[in-house]
Amino acid sequence: MPGMMEGKVAVVTGAGGGIGREIAIMMAAAGARVIVADIGASLTGEGGSASPAEQTKQIIAQKGGVAEICTESVAAWGSAQKIIQAALDHFGRIDAVVNNAGILRDVIFHKMTEDDWLSVIAVHLNGSFFVSRAAAEHYRKQESGTFVHMSSTSGLIGNFGQANYSAAKLGMTALSKSIALDMQRYNVRSNCIAPFAWSRMTSSIPATTPEQQARVAKIQQMTPDKNAPMAVYLSSNASEGVTGQVFGCRMNEMILFSSPRPIRIVHRADGWTPESIADHCIPAMKAAFMPLDRSGEVFGWDPL
Repeated sequence: MPGMMEGKVAVVTGAGGGIGREIAIMMAAAGARVIVADIGASLTGEGGSASPAEQTKQIIAQKGGVAEICTESVAAWGSAQKIIQAALDHFGRIDAVVNNAGILRDVIFHKMTEDDWLSVIAVHLNGSFFVSRAAAEHYRKQESGTFVHMSSTSGLIGNFGQANYSAAKLGMTALSKSIALDMQRYNVRSNCIAPFAWSRMTSSIPATTPEQQARVAKIQQMTPDKNAPMAVYLSSNASEGVTGQVFGCRMNEMILFSSPRPIRIVHRADGWTPESIADHCIPAMKAAFMPLDRSGEVFGWDPL
């Protein structure tokens, strides 16, 4: 029986380990020919090695799949073009892109450096744009193609010590929705996954207090492979009509996240002054505020 991605060619960035590796492996098992794109850098973005990408390729080959590697960076226009070109050179086409590559430079906001900010934005947000843009011309000409962008709940709700990462990940969700709008005329779909998983990207979560240790223990149960089925589905023809959405994958749960919508509107016939905003507008809205200490509730329920 042919797989859901039979005959398709996929590029998975950051596929040398963790979630990206599991997605690449499952896509190959579903019949896709895969470009394993990974520069083999450290968690903070230093260095480089072909070994992680080669290891993923070997796993795919051992399982009977087909893959090639590309060690170009997503973080520059020219090298991102080469990642998509690798798919064309090896397999003659491109059908699916998974923007998964990422680094971390976690530090509290008032101590964050220019390099901490720019490095993370370059890989996550710029990289997602560069790789997607490189594929877009081919998608437009063939009038088909999919994008899956790996976002994060850190972007959807914010997170302590991750202003750079959170901003980049929320930017990716806006990028995805705009791509979905711009390219729907060409039958191109774009969606996000906000993964819950223990991987290299989450291994830096502090675990010094009993509460932190309990949280980390929960996350460690959420293995990276749980995110791969949704990525394969969204990259297959079965997901026709599904675009512009943000999904979450956590253990055996599939989550659909809401998009921001107005939740309370206050009208004043003669307009507003700063004083009337203070006296009437904000008091009327406060009941609908989301307190900062509730933002972590998205992590709080027990996995099924």
